[in-house]
Amino acid sequence: MRFSFEIKAQDGHARSGVISTPRGEVRTPAFMPVGTAATVKAMLPESVTATGADILLGNTYHLMLRPGAERVARLGGLHKFMNWDRPILTDSGGFQVMSLAGLRKLTEEGVAFKSHIDGARHMLTPERSMEIQRLLGSDIVMCFDECPALPATDAEVARAMRLSMRWAQRSKDAFGDRPGHALFGIQQGGVNRDLRAESAEALREIGFDGYAIGGLAVGEGQEAMFSVLDYAPGMLPEEKPRYLMGVGKPDDIVGAVKRGVDMMDCVLPSRSGRTGQVFTRHGVVNIKNARHADDPRPLDENCTCPACRGYSRAYLHHVFRAREIISSMLLTWHNLHYYQELMAGMRAAISEGRFAEWEAAFHAGRAEGDIEPL
Repeated sequence: MRFSFEIKAQDGHARSGVISTPRGEVRTPAFMPVGTAATVKAMLPESVTATGADILLGNTYHLMLRPGAERVARLGGLHKFMNWDRPILTDSGGFQVMSLAGLRKLTEEGVAFKSHIDGARHMLTPERSMEIQRLLGSDIVMCFDECPALPATDAEVARAMRLSMRWAQRSKDAFGDRPGHALFGIQQGGVNRDLRAESAEALREIGFDGYAIGGLAVGEGQEAMFSVLDYAPGMLPEEKPRYLMGVGKPDDIVGAVKRGVDMMDCVLPSRSGRTGQVFTRHGVVNIKNARHADDPRPLDENCTCPACRGYSRAYLHHVFRAREIISSMLLTWHNLHYYQELMAGMRAAISEGRFAEWEAAFHAGRAEGDIEPL
C-alpha cells in the first residue's frame, strides 16, 4: 500500500479528508500530539489513542542524541520501541539545530553542532537526516531545512529559504523510493509573499508527497501568521496534504484550518497540562489558581475525558499544588482530548457545509468564557 491523500469535503478553503498509510488512516484536519523523545509526556500510548489521535510526531534531533537512531533500529524501529502502531511523522531536526545559538556552525553541507546533553559533536545534513528518519521507521519524513527566527531581514530569509530548497532536493535524492513512506517538502520565506511563491515553485518542481508550511509561529504573531496563511496554502498543490508546523493555540488551529491547512502539531497541550494550564470550550483554566481550591465542578461539564468524568477542580488543584504525578497525567489527557474534539468538530462541520457557523460558535463560546490570568 502506498501513501495517499483524498479530500472528502471542502467548505470555503477548509478541507476534510483522509491520509492513507500502511499503518492506518489519518483523518484531516489532524492534530498530531508531540512525542519528542519517543513518548507523549505523562501519557501511555493507549491513552493517546483514547483521545482520538491518529498520528504522532517524533523528534529527529532528540532521538538521534538519545537513545540514538541506530539503537532504535536494532530494537525494531520507533513504532515498536514506543509501543505505538499507528502512523508517526518525524521532523527533520532542522528547527532544533537552528535553535542552538552558539553551539552550531552552518554551511552548505549541513549543520555542525554540539549536543545540549553532553557536548558531543555531531553533523546533521540532509542525507543524515533522511538516514536517521529511515532508521526510526517514520511513516512521514520531513525534509531537512533551515528555519530562521522572525523578525529577520528579507535578505536573511531569502538566503535561508534558497539553502532550504537546495537541501530539499538533496533530501529527495537521499530519501529514494520507499513505498508506503512519504516525504514532505517544507515551504519557507517568512512573511514575504514573493519568497513564499519562489519556495513553493521550487518544491513543486522537485515533487513531494505532501507539503509543509514552515517558518511560522517563530515570533511573528498571529496576525502576521494568518496574513501568510491567507495565500501560502494556495501556492501548494491542492491534491496534497498541507502541514502547518508547530501550531498552536486552539484559535491558531481553527484559523489555519479555515485557510486550507490539513495537519498541525504543537507541544502546547501536553506542556500546558504539566504546568496547570487547561484548555476548555470556554477558554483557559489555570488550575493552580486559589479560586479552584473549593470548586466541586469538573473542568468542563460536557467533556468525557477521565479528568472531567472523575475529578473535581478542587482535586485537580490539590494534586497540582502537591506536585503529584497524577496532575500531569490528568491535565495532559484533558488537553489532548480537547484538541482532538476540536479537530473532530471541524471535520464534521466541513463535511456538512457549516464550517462558518461552527467557527462563529467556537469564538462565541470562548468570548463568553472565563479566561484566567496565568
